[in-house]
Amino acid sequence: MTPRHPGRRHRTLFTTAARYALTEHLRNRFAMVLMALFIPVWTALAFWSVPDTRTRFRLRATGDLLTPHGNQLTEITGALNAVTLIIGFMMFAASFAGGRFDRRLALSGYPRTHLVLAKLTSLTLASAAVAAYTTALTCALWRPEQPALLAAALFLAGITYGALGVAFGSLLRREVEGMFAVVMTSVIDLALQNPLYSSSSNGSIVRYLPSYGAMQAATGAGFSTTPLPKYLAIQAGWFAAAALVGLLAFHIRTRNSLSNPQPHPIAPPTPDITPAVPMAGQRSWGRRDR
Repeated sequence: MTPRHPGRRHRTLFTTAARYALTEHLRNRFAMVLMALFIPVWTALAFWSVPDTRTRFRLRATGDLLTPHGNQLTEITGALNAVTLIIGFMMFAASFAGGRFDRRLALSGYPRTHLVLAKLTSLTLASAAVAAYTTALTCALWRPEQPALLAAALFLAGITYGALGVAFGSLLRREVEGMFAVVMTSVIDLALQNPLYSSSSNGSIVRYLPSYGAMQAATGAGFSTTPLPKYLAIQAGWFAAAALVGLLAFHIRTRNSLSNPQPHPIAPPTPDITPAVPMAGQRSWGRRDR
């Protein structure tokens, strides 16, 4: 019998894992509803509920003094918030619910490398779809200067929070803890960077927030014609750091199932078959009275 080609075997393992990862996302009806309804509603409310009064601030990425409309600036923040929440929820739910299944696969010998690559593939495709959808909705409300740069910033913000969602799903023990962590991280991260509401949006502290590069690139995409590859690279660095944390958490979780075998079951006690000695005044059922 001719042995199977190793490359074909690895391709089959990866394809199988990726198909199951994508299927799990598509079966998450709550995430699909959020993507179909929450993103357009949230971005539209952010655009329509804020006055179009111009806001004067200096964009750190270009050094230019910008005066965009307040509703357009808020819509960019809302778009980033929607993308980070959706992708963070999706990856957290998949990681949290599939933790036991991943441990079983690793215990049965399924390569962990293929499982990680499958999760990365599903994260990339989900982030690309959500970023493209959100960019199209933004262009329907108003016209950014650089739609492609806006889509790239949304995509990188999405995969960053998706990697954080994987880390939360691997490290936290309860579902409500992960949901709270995703929500509060996104809200605090983006609220501190919105020039319309926060006076610290140009402060030094915002440079250390997870979506700083994406926020600078998205704002520049909306109101400037200057390319900003540096800030896309900064956001890619945040994704790499978050992905490393998620990878380590996944490795620890599956390593525990490989290095800590289940203890042997304790044997039940052997029943005592020694015939009982009859007490005084009682008959022994094991023999006849003479």
